[in-house]
Amino acid sequence: MLNVISVGLGGALGAAGRYGVGMLCKNVAPAAVFPAATLFVNVSGAFLIALASVCFQKTDGMGTALQLFIMTGVMGGFTTFSSFSLETMELAAGGRMTMAAVNVIVSVGACLAGIWLGKCVGEGLF
Repeated sequence: MLNVISVGLGGALGAAGRYGVGMLCKNVAPAAVFPAATLFVNVSGAFLIALASVCFQKTDGMGTALQLFIMTGVMGGFTTFSSFSLETMELAAGGRMTMAAVNVIVSVGACLAGIWLGKCVGEGLF
């Protein structure tokens, strides 16, 4: 039961964080132009989950509940593959095929780079 509660609380915090980032980013680039908020949360989330994974691998005494809270809850609530997919389809449906393709390429590439960077930073810290 503790694991379920940990994931739920983490998910609520992650979702609230995602909403906050969306509010901050909407003035930078309106979603109709390019989904910058979704890109930012997914790339930063990729970096943070990789950093957390190294931390949990190298640190003793970190319990399962804390790992579930951070990695499944917070990061799962913060990042959003479904929004990325919807926004890409909306760009394509609006005739903006090039922008849809750019979104896919940049999102996947940048998220993989975020994972790599998070692992590198984590290895250096722990």
